[in-house]
Amino acid sequence: MIRTAHAIWQGNLIKGIGTLDSPSGALNGNYTFASRFEDGKGTNPEELIAAAHAGCFSMALSGMLSEKGFTPQRVATTAKVDLGRDAAGFKIMSIELNTEADVPNIDAKLFHETAELAKKGCPISRALASVEIRLNATLLEAQNIGE
Repeated sequence: MIRTAHAIWQGNLIKGIGTLDSPSGALNGNYTFASRFEDGKGTNPEELIAAAHAGCFSMALSGMLSEKGFTPQRVATTAKVDLGRDAAGFKIMSIELNTEADVPNIDAKLFHETAELAKKGCPISRALASVEIRLNATLLEAQNIGE
């Protein structure tokens, strides 16, 4: 499968404006220097990476749990992408995945082991393997055993 997105940038780095879109229509937004490096209005590539990583990890965790016989009722993940600067310029310094999952009857240890496997194995994590990825996984279901 090949997935695509399209970007256009017009103008110089500081005053220019860009647009991002995808054929599905799910992505259609403007971005600027201010939306990327300050708190300006609009989207930015790092926000899109965060959305992709949160979605990919949630699906991977759900799939791995299901393979082990535990169907999650809900997996909610927030990804925080830290854009910083080193001697070579701007770079993604780290990504923090914060997930909460409602998984009936699973042992807490098995849940956390599976979440770590999903963190390492989801396609977006694998694509971003040069970046430090941290995981905070919370098991919500009150009926879980081994906590």
